[in-house]
Amino acid sequence: MESSRSPRTGRRHSLLRAAAITLSLATAAALAGCASADTTTPSASKQSAFKPVAQKAGSQITVWADSTRLPSVQAYQKSHPDVKMKIVTYDGGADGSTYLQSKVQLFDRTGSGWPDVVFGNPTDVTWASEATKPGARPFAAPLDEKLVPQSTLDGFAKGSLTPCQFNGHTYCMRNDIAQVLLWYNKSLMDKWGYKVPTTWQEYETLGKQVAKDHPGYLVGSVGDTNSHESYFWSGQCPAFNLVKPGTLRTDLADPKCTRMAKLLDNLISAKAIATQGFFSQGFAKNSGGKVLMAYGPSWYGQYLFKAGFKTPAKQIAAAPPLAWQGESTTATGNVGGGVWMVSSHSANLKASSDLVTWLTTSDENQATAPTYPAYTQAAKAWLANPTNRDYFANDVSGPFEQAANEVWTGWSNTKFSDSTAWSSVVLPALTSGKSLTETLPAWQQEIAGEAKTQGYKVVDQ
Repeated sequence: MESSRSPRTGRRHSLLRAAAITLSLATAAALAGCASADTTTPSASKQSAFKPVAQKAGSQITVWADSTRLPSVQAYQKSHPDVKMKIVTYDGGADGSTYLQSKVQLFDRTGSGWPDVVFGNPTDVTWASEATKPGARPFAAPLDEKLVPQSTLDGFAKGSLTPCQFNGHTYCMRNDIAQVLLWYNKSLMDKWGYKVPTTWQEYETLGKQVAKDHPGYLVGSVGDTNSHESYFWSGQCPAFNLVKPGTLRTDLADPKCTRMAKLLDNLISAKAIATQGFFSQGFAKNSGGKVLMAYGPSWYGQYLFKAGFKTPAKQIAAAPPLAWQGESTTATGNVGGGVWMVSSHSANLKASSDLVTWLTTSDENQATAPTYPAYTQAAKAWLANPTNRDYFANDVSGPFEQAANEVWTGWSNTKFSDSTAWSSVVLPALTSGKSLTETLPAWQQEIAGEAKTQGYKVVDQ
């Protein structure tokens, strides 16, 4: 899945354990593998101006891309025959992978070998925006330093470039986003006379009613390695909140965390939400046909319901993100989304920047992309493509566009994956019968431990 994505992309990304469904693990990793913690707040002050290395017009650029994005890079090469390119396929910075970082550290030591353009996940930007050793250049070039017009950068969905921003500069361009929204089986909802919920309170009430009226049917799952990004990120839980560079707030005792945990516990107890993951072994075969609703990323429609559960066309519909009753603002999460970076070592920054701009913003490329583009105008072209909409029972354009601009930026892009603690602590606890509420302290302790090993100061308020 694109992350990474896309479904991520890389959130992130990656993260799914697909088994017993036709959606392969490699595809799943590409989509969600980039789904690691996905936003941070840049500091107000900017560092000194970027100084390019000596430029050589027309020189060959080396591009590292994952297999999902490879056809796009090849399409650019075909449509721009004058641009000399060497294309290398690698894992694309799949979530948890340190391959790119290790390679850059090696190149920094030897003084050569850096690729000009790379596809990666937001976690990669956290180290690529800083020098790997004293005297070295940060790997990623600041694109806002006369490499990409500000008008282009301003064209991305609200907050979607936040994971790219450090020290007042923008170090990457977002390939895609995986905004979370509400998926539901319209055929069954209409048949049973259920109203699509618009608030979390209505979602909980309906879930309990479904469990009573139609035992075995589900309104969600918390059992995948990034389920927390759908629920707790959407709930504005400060699990991964960079209050300033180098200081991470993780406070799972916050009311916005505890209320989401309680809601989910109630639905788990009612057997309306599964603790087995959608992508876990046997789920598609045994329960895929009984998923009435699912709160998850924009790629769920094509890659979970269509490819995984084999749900027939014109049954699955999308609705906007849920809001908390009585609150004026709606926020949602993100499960995936990859990024493109240009190397500060590139001797052909013009060709490198042009490539990254085309990959992320052009209708020519993005209209047929696997997942929802982060660039607003390209997203409209993507939505206009019948391939991306004909499967659904409603027009998904409105819910997709709304959710794309409501991703909460308080869930920060960190140097470590947000999925590790959830997978190692929370999922085993749920399997053993513990509640989310009683597991919150252990989850927080694990996050804090990971953060400290990465050099973060950790606070809980």
